[in-house]
Parts: sequence; structure tokens; C-alpha cells
Amino acid sequence: MSAPPDVPAIVRRAFDVSRRAGYVSFCRNETGRLLATLAATRDGTMAEFGTGCGVGTAWLRSGVRGEKAHILSAELDGRLAGGAREIFADDPQVEVLSADWSTLLDRGPFSLLFLDAEESSSLSLDALNEVVEPGGVVVLDEIAPCETWPPMSYGRVDVRRELWLSDDRFAAVEVMVAPDTAVLVATKR
Repeated sequence: MSAPPDVPAIVRRAFDVSRRAGYVSFCRNETGRLLATLAATRDGTMAEFGTGCGVGTAWLRSGVRGEKAHILSAELDGRLAGGAREIFADDPQVEVLSADWSTLLDRGPFSLLFLDAEESSSLSLDALNEVVEPGGVVVLDEIAPCETWPPMSYGRVDVRRELWLSDDRFAAVEVMVAPDTAVLVATKR
């Protein structure tokens, strides 16, 4: 589990920290490249709910283009958060908290919010709408690709995805980033 040579140095460091921690559940490179692209369009505060060892945050950081951007990241597991803090120790634009993601809710509004689709199940779309600024982007990771409507997952209607794709407060799209995974990208109107 080492980083391919074509990833940014900050992402390579995050892969190294993940490997040392034995942590293998992290943002895929396909999703990471999308995050970097989206981060390059953002100023203000970005956030990741559920840092792990910081690979997703590293991808976000690799895309940041100016000094006005700030990235907040929260990880409940103190050992993993410590590893992520190691990556960004000398970076004033990144703050990693050893805390539940809910501690970030009052630190918004966010111009970009990245979270695992599974993590988001405990957050209502209404709550996420409240913490994202107008024009802000939400990225939900690790979604099984679906070509049907209504969207299906494991033989059942994926109600959460259906809500995101049909809510008038967001312009949303499912984007396949690899043959076996998709992300949902939603921009607050």
C-alpha cells in the first residue's frame, strides 16, 4: 500500500502515515484527484468529516491555490488524528482535530465539505444544508455506482442518494470515479 509516484508529495506522506498505522481505509486516488480539482475552485473554509490518517485532507490540500483557504478535519480515533496532524504539522492552512466530526458543525459555513457516504447517514440533508455556504460543494464518497432511477443499492432503493439527487436546494450529480465506485457531488444553490 504505497502511493503511486504520480501523486502530490503531501498525498505520498499521507499514504506513508496510513501504512505505518496499518490503516487501509482511505480516500482513493480517483476521488482524491476530484477533491484536489474542486479545492482549487474554493476559498474560505473546507472540511473533512472523518479524517482517518489524512489522505483525503492531503488531496484537498494539494488543490488549494491561495492563502485564503483553510481546511478543518476531524477524526474521532486519537491515534489516527495524531498521524494526520503529523502530516500537516507545519501547515497553517490545515487544522486536524482529534474529535467527532460534529464538533466542526459550528465552524462553518464550509465552501467544500467532504465526507464518507456512510458517515453522512447520521446527518440529515437539512443539517448539511445549514453548514454549507451558498455555492458550496458537498462531496459524498464511496457510493456504489447505479444506472437506474430510483437509485438502488444492495437490492433496495437508496433513499439517501435519491434525496440528494432530487433536493431543490442542491444541484447534484453522481460521478463514477472508477468502475466500482462513485461520488455524489452537490452544489448548494
